[in-house]
Amino acid sequence: MAKPTPLSGFPELLPEQRFVEQQVVDTLRRTFELYGYAGIETRAVEPLDQLLRKGDTSKEVYVLRRLHEESAEGHSGIGLHFDLTVPFARYVLENAGKLEFPFRRYQIQKAWRGERPQEGRYREFTQADIDVIGRDELPFHHDVEVTRVMVDALNRLDFLPAFRLQVNNRKLIQGFYAGLGVTDTDEAMRIVDKLDKLPVEKVRAMLVAEAGVAETTADRVLSLATIRATDDSFIAAVRALGVEHPLLDEGLAELGQLVRACADLVSDRVQVVADLSIARGLDYYTGTVFETRLDGYESLGSICSGGRYDALASDGRTTYPGVGISLGVSRVIVPLMAHTGLTAGRKVPSAVVVAVVAEESRPESEAVAAALRARDIPCEVAPSAQKFGKQIRYAERRGIPYVWFPDQAQVKDIRSGEQLAADPASWTPPEADLRPRVVSTSSTNQAQETNQ
Repeated sequence: MAKPTPLSGFPELLPEQRFVEQQVVDTLRRTFELYGYAGIETRAVEPLDQLLRKGDTSKEVYVLRRLHEESAEGHSGIGLHFDLTVPFARYVLENAGKLEFPFRRYQIQKAWRGERPQEGRYREFTQADIDVIGRDELPFHHDVEVTRVMVDALNRLDFLPAFRLQVNNRKLIQGFYAGLGVTDTDEAMRIVDKLDKLPVEKVRAMLVAEAGVAETTADRVLSLATIRATDDSFIAAVRALGVEHPLLDEGLAELGQLVRACADLVSDRVQVVADLSIARGLDYYTGTVFETRLDGYESLGSICSGGRYDALASDGRTTYPGVGISLGVSRVIVPLMAHTGLTAGRKVPSAVVVAVVAEESRPESEAVAAALRARDIPCEVAPSAQKFGKQIRYAERRGIPYVWFPDQAQVKDIRSGEQLAADPASWTPPEADLRPRVVSTSSTNQAQETNQ
């Protein structure tokens, strides 16, 4: 069989890289559970009418079909989910009678999106979502809650660069546009959301040509998008533009409350910025919207985003409003592995290699390993009874710090050369050696994504 060609957009990680991903997932899970969020997992597929009913996503959905599909459409009518919000809304509707509201959930799972692969954007990727969903109503303080939870989770990933949480409110945007007389506010927001990708003049031209906005009005629309503040001073800046509308007032009040409530989160690693250019492309958002960017990695775009959605889940009688935020796990860690050498401190979980003196005495080595594992010390038995020097080199190549010599009842720290008498029923390595640690190296060779 010929060597296979890597498949673009489907990252596969080496063991030491996979350890980093697992550490990220474990940290997120522990943090989310500290705030009372329950973990769920939804199926990988959803009906196409559900996947396509909200937002401009039709070009990104992977459709499932059998090899010998016989339906008139040529497919099974289902597709892989492109995010976790749409399946979560369906999950709530199906299980509403069994859930207690407000319902807090976290979900860490794969998603699939048929877009052009590039750094930070993949066809298959892992996302980590948190949402709070209510029945008929959901107080605004939950918008503050999910913001604080995700910032806490990102802060606990101490290998991340400093980051900037950018917040806005679609009520503010819609109210401002309505006050200007813009008729198609959703289309105008969709176009303005492209400001981080297109020149201002191009966006201005699109507002005129595609949203039917007059040129002078387009200038005022863009003037709103230039406003940024790290406190609630943005309110005065918006008022100075001279636009009035009740929805604008509501959006300003909510965004001001959010920024003030998150002021204590600001540090040398965290900024919280009211950025009135943020709109989010998916049209199910109705209020607060979030985007997050890493300092020094702005080319990745937003690594963590979401917002308030008041009408995504409804059975016709009851509406389930929600607010949530999603972290692109793959979007963050795969580029960091390539750029900073982010990796595990060793290639395997083992802290100890138990040497084998001779094949006939292998059961003695296995007994030592069993005693260590009984006390949660990861270890492995040497694969063959080679000379001890070769068994030590076996450990060195994998980054395993200790070698146990059962015939001598001694353990050796192969980094320092120190060798001590030890009992497998009581000896424990230092905490720092018990599990691999996430480290960044200066060499990207140690942490290359295998299938970019």
